[in-house]
Order: sequence, then structure tokens, then C-alpha cells
Amino acid sequence: MINLAQRDIAHSLGKFITTALGVGMLIGVVLIMLGVYRGLVHDAMIVPNDIAPNLWVVQKDTLGPFAENSRMHEDFKYSLKGFSGVKEVNPLTFQSIQIPQGVKPVRVFALGYDTRTSFQPYHLIKGRPIATPFNEIIVDSKTNFKLDDSISLGRNIYRVVGLTHKAVSFGGDPMIYLDLKEAQELQFLFSNAQIRNDRERQSASSATAMVNSFTLKLYPGINPAEVAKEIKRWKHLECFNAKEQEDILTKNVIERSAKQIGMFTVILLIVASVIISLIIYTMTIGKIKEIAILKLIGASNFTITKMIAQQSLLLGAIAFIGGNIFAQLTADKFPKTIILLTDDALKLMVVVIIVSILSSLSGIRTALRIDPASAIGG
Repeated sequence: MINLAQRDIAHSLGKFITTALGVGMLIGVVLIMLGVYRGLVHDAMIVPNDIAPNLWVVQKDTLGPFAENSRMHEDFKYSLKGFSGVKEVNPLTFQSIQIPQGVKPVRVFALGYDTRTSFQPYHLIKGRPIATPFNEIIVDSKTNFKLDDSISLGRNIYRVVGLTHKAVSFGGDPMIYLDLKEAQELQFLFSNAQIRNDRERQSASSATAMVNSFTLKLYPGINPAEVAKEIKRWKHLECFNAKEQEDILTKNVIERSAKQIGMFTVILLIVASVIISLIIYTMTIGKIKEIAILKLIGASNFTITKMIAQQSLLLGAIAFIGGNIFAQLTADKFPKTIILLTDDALKLMVVVIIVSILSSLSGIRTALRIDPASAIGG
């Protein structure tokens, strides 16, 4: 039996391929949307994974420092170090700031830490760690600053001494790292005008010896849950382990963005399904006479159904391949991290196959209703 779908495709191959690639761009956008979600989760965990503490200590009744505002006195570090099993306590500050660079400032996420300790919450690709707690800064290469560049922040001028690569915050902003004291001044110290105004009002300016979080590293064999329980009981602070912090970032901070991406993905799949359905229906209508002739010479409904389904599946297969290539070529052009996983692509391939089969139903239904007698005399 002549395969009508094969002959039809061969007769208008250019049109068929162009149509399939057009649908493929939609499939590619679906893949990119999945990659955006994977990138959100990846970016959200970069800073916590670089710091890699056993426990996060934040202000009571908050989910800080990433989900909520958290402020504590820096001198809590001495009492936290006194808890049994605590090996190391690192006070940290976090803040989003704008760095002037030419005509357009760069938005960054600044992490302040005690540079006089061995603690280094980053991975350098160039340069060196901060050697002196004054006027030295480490930035990510995404900021486009180079080694030895000067950066004006607050009241100080900083020199870039180190570069990281793809170190970004949960919002996708590139990271910068500076000494704790300077970060505290940048975040908590009022401007000169505000300080003069407070003096006239006879009110004290806010203290700068504050931090947003403490990270604790424990000795091997120590149960983090027991230490966290003691800290909550005696210091009245909130305490999270690494898994709980991950849940806060993925379920609280980026959850709404993830849901929005999911809705866009579903909408795109529905649009792709409708387009494939319309294409198959139009192609079926265009060969009504040929299908009627096939019926007249004894072709079964199963044979006709198979031909239309094959055409729909081939359209979906070409669209998926084209979409995959499109996604791979464009993923690196986006400003935020896009992570394309083979597992996601395979799952999407199954979805495309199902969508292609369902989309062929309208064409199949039309073909099965064609009267064989219409082949005679038009």
C-alpha cells in the first residue's frame, strides 16, 4: 500500500520542514523554561554550598538571611562558640547594592565576612584572598571588573584583588566579597547628613556591629539537631541546618517564580498541541480526494489512521529535534543561568509524542468521515 503521508511529505518537503521547525521553536522555548527553573534552583544554592556550614543561626522568628530580614549583634559569636560541639562561628552580612560602572551601575549581592580568619566563602579563579581588612574586594567575573580595578562603595575606594566565576545570589546577581567591618558600615552606617540630623534630634544613630547571620561548623560526630535545640533554648535565636536552608530557598524564596515558569510551560505545550493539530487537520483536508480513492480501492480505516498518525509523529519528532538544537544554541545568551538536563529533554520527548498523537485525532476523525463515493466525479 502506498504510504500517502510519506508521499505527501515528499511532495511538499520544504513546507513540512519549515512548519516543523516553527513548532520546534515552541518546543525549544519549553526546554529553556525548564532550564530557567533548574537555573533558579542552582543559583539559589551557590552561596549556601560555597559557605557549607552545619548550621545557620538567624534572628528569632525569621527565615533569614535570604528569605527575610535578620539582624543580630555581632558579639553573639562569643556565646555561640561556647556551645558544646561548635568548632567555628562565622558572622556574615548580606545585602544587595549597586556598583557604579560607566554610565550604568551593576547590581550585585555583597557578602561580608571576617577576613582575618581562614574562612573563605568563595572559589577563586584569579587573584588572591583578601589579605588586609581594608579597601580590598573580591568580585565575580560577571561584573566585568578586572584585577586591580578600583570600585567606589560608600565612603571607601576598593581594589579588586580576586575574581570568582559564576558565583551569583538566589536572584542571579553576581557576588562580591568584602571584610565584615566594611560591609557592616556599608549596610548599617547612616549617611553623614543622617548622622547630623540625628544629633540635632538628640537621638543616637544605629550601631553598626550587627550581622545578618552566623554560620556554625561543628566537630565531626556532633549531631546538628542537638546543637540547634540548645541554641534555640538558651539564646532564643532561630537555627536551621543545611537541608532546612535549602528548603527555605527552593520552597519559600523561588517558589512563586517556579510556579510561574510551570504555568508558562503548560501554556506553551497547549499552544504547540493546538498548532500541530491544526497543521495535521489542514494537511488532511488538502488530500480528501486521495483518501477517498484509497477507501474506494479497499484501504482500511486502520491504514488511513496509521498514515495520519505517522505524519503527526514525524512532525513532532522534527519539531523536538529542532527545538532541542535551538535551546542548546541560545541557552548561554540569557542573562541568568540556564541549565539544560538530558533527563528533562527525555521527559519532554515523551510529552511531545503524546501531544503529537492527540493532535492527530482531529485529522483522523476527518479522514474517517470521508465518503469513498466522493472520489468519483469530485
